[in-house]
Amino acid sequence: MNYETVIGLEVHAQLKTKSKIFCGCPTDFGASPNEQVCPICLGMPGMLPVLNSKVVEFGVRCGIALNCKIAKHTKFDRKNYFYPDLPKAYQISQLDQPICQQGYLNIGERRVGITRAHLEEDAGKLVHAGAAGLHGSDYSLVDFNRSGIPLLEIVSEPDLRSPEEARQYLTELRNILRYLDVCDGNLEEGSFRCDANVSIREQGSDKLGTKVEIKNMNSFRAVQRAIQSEIDRQTEAVKKGERIVQETRLWNEASQSTFPMRSKEEAHDYRYLPEPDLVPLELDPAWIKQIESTMPELPDARRQRYMADAGLSFDDAYVLVETKELSDFYDQTLKLGANPKGAANLLLGATIAYLKEAKKTISETSLTAKNLKEIVDNLTSGLLNNTTAKQILTDILSGSKIVDVNELIKSKGLAQVSDEGEIAKIVDEVLEKNPSQLADYRSGKTKLRQFFFGETMKATKGKANPQVINKLLDEKLGPATTNVQ
Repeated sequence: MNYETVIGLEVHAQLKTKSKIFCGCPTDFGASPNEQVCPICLGMPGMLPVLNSKVVEFGVRCGIALNCKIAKHTKFDRKNYFYPDLPKAYQISQLDQPICQQGYLNIGERRVGITRAHLEEDAGKLVHAGAAGLHGSDYSLVDFNRSGIPLLEIVSEPDLRSPEEARQYLTELRNILRYLDVCDGNLEEGSFRCDANVSIREQGSDKLGTKVEIKNMNSFRAVQRAIQSEIDRQTEAVKKGERIVQETRLWNEASQSTFPMRSKEEAHDYRYLPEPDLVPLELDPAWIKQIESTMPELPDARRQRYMADAGLSFDDAYVLVETKELSDFYDQTLKLGANPKGAANLLLGATIAYLKEAKKTISETSLTAKNLKEIVDNLTSGLLNNTTAKQILTDILSGSKIVDVNELIKSKGLAQVSDEGEIAKIVDEVLEKNPSQLADYRSGKTKLRQFFFGETMKATKGKANPQVINKLLDEKLGPATTNVQ
């Protein structure tokens, strides 16, 4: 029997406000424990929350980007549960009147429904410490710095069908939030967190199976692996005739498996009630329209523009758009009049390779859009070839000073050599030094042509014009036999 996977995702995105959702405490990451707290976010008796209007604006902005209906009337609710890092013993969230609902997000050909996106406050954090014994740490400390941090919880419909689709959805969602500048999307710092609801059912059935929630995934790769592990576990259990239990499970990166945490709660377990200390919100349609008019170009629109106007392939456009900073840099280069494909090739190749190895962003280097345009111009004119262009680009990326490209080419002597007479002498020397390879080529081993090309390039330190080399090799190698090997 074949089974189909059904996946829904719940994302908690930390909104990039300077202060918390219901008080004036800062939201900076990395402060000392309990340094960014006050009586309100510590849940002291008699303290009243005051809603941060920027949080509401960011929520509306996200809802518009996710094609949601924006509520004209919305309210907050108390979600009651006890945990050591929840000082009030309830969380202020939204239940039946979320700020955004009934949206969607496209990934490739699949449209993933967005059930709702609602505002809420974050809880604190437990820090497990002490001597590690049989059961791990022997005590826990509570850091309330995160308590009251504004979150937007984005809940998808169960429309995803594979771990890869889940990864694509999360990547696109994070890109959208970053383009909106409402969330930094940093998984390591906990500002973009994901829980996955996974179930299986018989292929072709429209009845949903018993869902299992997976938590504790701190990377997109971990999400993908955790979902696949859970699919395998559920499939094996069903084939054995076992019943799937609705529960919350944690992902263990070391063992590459999930394990039970607790039985899954239902909404009634939280005893929701309207938050009495916050009045319901009436959102002015004119205000929503104003926010809509200031929306930036989003990732999908930018990809389509790059393909239509710059002639890029979907894959190249996708990689460029994935990082907003790199995409913005590319746009700056285009505005200066650079050749679109030439600039894209240098960014997608040598630039991204350097940034990954150096663990830097492009703003942390000395490269400017003007530099990139000048490199592309020199490549187009023939003063540089691909090898020397990449060398100049890498030199600027790894340098600490802003430089003039043309001066750098002169100082390093990297101008491309196109003189046929000069290159012809080098080709002759290469052929004379490698008589056995020349004989093998002429006897049919035509792949050796690339060897002669490489040796010529090496002799010119990468400065020779490739077109001239190829022309001379065609003339000097002569025809090979038909015994091609």
